Amino acid sequence: MSESPPMMCGGIRAPEPANKEVQDICDEMKPKVEDETGKTYNVFKAKTYASQTVAGTNYFIKVHVGGEDHVHLRVYRPLPHQGSAVKLVGVLEGMSLDSLITYF
Repeated sequence: MSESPPMMCGGIRAPEPANKEVQDICDEMKPKVEDETGKTYNVFKAKTYASQTVAGTNYFIKVHVGGEDHVHLRVYRPLPHQGSAVKLVGVLEGMSLDSLITYF
């Protein structure tokens, strides 16, 4: 198992390849993203992600949605003791495989 890149306090970690946990988050968020964008996605595959530790975790996820198209998701996962669900915070459309994952 590889070590995670070092984290800056309050900063976003360096992007890394998506894993099963991140894909599971994407699968859960897919209907919300489709509602937000007004589109239906036949492909919804997490490619890379960056995270930020706050009072919970912000995930910034690059998702392949078919062809050359990608979207970036910002998803917030509260701390377990908060008992709240994972929440879609934002979607950036018109992204590509080469688009940098940044805070939004």
